[in-house]
Amino acid sequence: MCASGAVTRSTLRQQIADALRDEVLAGRLLPGREFTVKQIAEQYGVSATPVREALFDLSAQGLLESDQHRGFRVHQFSVADYRAMVEARALVMDGVIRDVFRDQAPSRHGGYGDALVSVHRRAEEAARAARCGDLDILIGYDLRFWREVGGLVGNGYISDFLHRLRVQAWVFAVPYLRGDADVRDWLWKGHADLVAAITHRDRDALRAVIDDYNSHALSWADRLADHPATPGRP
Repeated sequence: MCASGAVTRSTLRQQIADALRDEVLAGRLLPGREFTVKQIAEQYGVSATPVREALFDLSAQGLLESDQHRGFRVHQFSVADYRAMVEARALVMDGVIRDVFRDQAPSRHGGYGDALVSVHRRAEEAARAARCGDLDILIGYDLRFWREVGGLVGNGYISDFLHRLRVQAWVFAVPYLRGDADVRDWLWKGHADLVAAITHRDRDALRAVIDDYNSHALSWADRLADHPATPGRP
């Protein structure tokens, strides 16, 4: 397992959790990989307590599994799990789309001001990374993009739930995408279209973009189901 450097002691629990989550999202910690609190503590040169707390945090987020006798294991999501994530996301987004523009009139930036300007920048960077097939850049921008879009809804519970689903979806997808010669064909690039729909208060366009987003994900799941592959290999 690769460490990106020493972890400082401020907000240690969160830093360790973030570092390990990044390792999983980068595909350096593959599904099924096992490790103990002691191994992680030695890797980062810290005590066991914040490591244990961080690992339990990641377990609560569905990214790790805890075994009393063997330590922790990176959770292995199935294609069925991934499809369920996409379907759950679609159901929640359907309700959001229904209500998101209620009692709001169009304005220069769609009523969201600087927040939407920031989302637009994230959209451009995410789409550019998707077109280039650069997963390392895309994942970070994509998660931040959707996190900021979720913030426009104004409901932290919905935003947190959707963010968790997207992290889990990336955790499932990354090992397969890294071994796919056609990776650029399977990376969604519609971020800017979503921003345009929000800016113009176009509910039909927003629904069309979200439907495309979900259909794209489900088509990729169908491809995996029809042609099973080993994560990390073409």
